[in-house]
Amino acid sequence: MLAAKENGNWRKYSTKEIAQTVNELSAGLLSLGLSAHNFTPEGSDKIAVISTNRPEWLIADMAAQQLGIIWVPVYPTTNPLELAFILKDASVQYMFASNKELYDKVMSIKDQVDCLKEVYTFDHIAGAKHWTELKNNDSNKLAEVDAIKKTVPVDQVATFIYTSGTTGTPKGVMLTHRSIYYNLQMGKISFPFPDAPTQKVLSFLPLNHIFEKVASYIYMYSGMSVYYAESLDTIGDNLKEVQPDGFSTVPRLLEKVFEKIMLKGEELSGLKRKLFFWSVELAEKYDNFNAGSWWYQQKLKLANKLIFSKWREGLGGNVKFIVTGGAACQVKLLRIFNAAQIPVYEGYGPTENSPIISINLRTPGGTKYGTVGEVIQGVQLKLEPDGEICVAGPSVMLGYYKRPDLTSETIIDGWLHTGDIGELIDDRYLKITDRKKELFKTSGGKYVAPQPVENKMKESPFIEQIVLIGDNRKFVSALIVPGFSKLKDWAKQHGIEYTSNEAIVKNTMVVAMIEDIVDEYNKLFNQVEQVKKFTLIPREFTIDQGEMTPKLSIKRKVVLSNFDKEVEAMYL
Repeated sequence: MLAAKENGNWRKYSTKEIAQTVNELSAGLLSLGLSAHNFTPEGSDKIAVISTNRPEWLIADMAAQQLGIIWVPVYPTTNPLELAFILKDASVQYMFASNKELYDKVMSIKDQVDCLKEVYTFDHIAGAKHWTELKNNDSNKLAEVDAIKKTVPVDQVATFIYTSGTTGTPKGVMLTHRSIYYNLQMGKISFPFPDAPTQKVLSFLPLNHIFEKVASYIYMYSGMSVYYAESLDTIGDNLKEVQPDGFSTVPRLLEKVFEKIMLKGEELSGLKRKLFFWSVELAEKYDNFNAGSWWYQQKLKLANKLIFSKWREGLGGNVKFIVTGGAACQVKLLRIFNAAQIPVYEGYGPTENSPIISINLRTPGGTKYGTVGEVIQGVQLKLEPDGEICVAGPSVMLGYYKRPDLTSETIIDGWLHTGDIGELIDDRYLKITDRKKELFKTSGGKYVAPQPVENKMKESPFIEQIVLIGDNRKFVSALIVPGFSKLKDWAKQHGIEYTSNEAIVKNTMVVAMIEDIVDEYNKLFNQVEQVKKFTLIPREFTIDQGEMTPKLSIKRKVVLSNFDKEVEAMYL
């Protein structure tokens, strides 16, 4: 059912073992006096977890939920200040921490959180209580667990998921058992995920995010085996070891995979190099609605045999589906990966909808690149006059915990207002055009949607990350993080010494080269949307600097604050 690396080997857990362990842990939680009490969000006990992906995460998750206890997952990257806020806001009494680093982080703020009684660890750590100490196999307690789980109402809150989003204090999204179960059922039916007991998936996106958690539930519900990657750094090795049938990811990680592939292509010479770039160019023209001429198909077959077969091997050689979400995926990447017989399906949905709203489907005609696919069964969709995407149905959240003010702004007459702007293509496929709050207005009164411009410019291998600026400004400018690996090769070819990132971003030849790229992309946009000035940044935007959310979305306000001098210099 689940598998993880322990002491260098894959430790496999059977369904029977997981079921027994979950029940014994539930019995242990009952012995601590924990339960749902009156089944209200305020009255039920809460347990938090701060951990990397591992079987213990889901074991503890299920042990809490079958008692009606509310599960409060926290991102491992959460800073101590935010961690203390979440634990106090949710009135968490007990907590699981996966390793020494995260245990120390919790202990550093424990004195500030009066409600927190005890912290248990998944790893064996000196001086800490191990989670297995909680297991209780007393037959009376196990019978009590069995009786309680039959009484938990489907409308009981299952989890609080605190979303930091791109601004402000974290807010606890209340998702019920019904909303999560309904969403996973509809997602499974719509995509579809057939029952596949011989299939394996690799899990590496944080389980704290509802996208990966619901994906995990779908995999388990479909009988697939879930293998946990050791870390983000070992994904490449783990893919080759596990040879999974599929996995879920975010576009940023797909971009990094593609960049690595392209860098290897750059190292080739002669005929091999020509074949590599000929294949990529061919794949960029791939269209799933138009197979192309007989001649195009023959060329693509050859490219798949000679070049793309090696790409597939790098992903384990067995991938039948990759589901990507959390941010917009470049259309160019979707075309290339799908042409290479690596099926990537883009989906969409916020935490507040448990989360799936739409996904590109595996059915004939169910996928359209550049869109987030068809709205899944059971989700009602309407577009407001300004294009805001609104949905209704059982998977919509109960609300934000202790924030009726925010809830009433977000759920209006039963409709969840997502804050995303979109349109329907061919009355069938949902396309996200921007975030409502990220639309900015220039001082000339013109609205600009930054995402389409940013996503287009990121198609250049020389542009790794980009943030557009222009709110109440005379013109649009940008902060650009170059693709440093690609830039090193370019510098070498042009006889430029590469001493450091800081030096290379100031090199006049480099700036001129990036300017040419920006000018080419500018031609695709209206005058008001075009980037008039830019500044090259010597490092990537990161989670550690607070510039990205844990699911790798840019926090614009933080980026603009961290680079305010560079921004102001462009408007002098």
